[in-house]
Amino acid sequence: MWTVLVILLVVWAVLAVVGFAFQGLLWLAVIGIILFIGTIVFGLVRNRSRHR
Repeated sequence: MWTVLVILLVVWAVLAVVGFAFQGLLWLAVIGIILFIGTIVFGLVRNRSRHR
């Protein structure tokens, strides 16, 4: 499970960097950041629910 989350985090980070690198793709950076944060939150919530 953690492997998939790490892969997703890397993909979202790359999308954010590409979005910031090209002015016309700023929307891609915003989507990348939102998905990056969402993936972290999902991983933390899922991890906490398994330990209870």
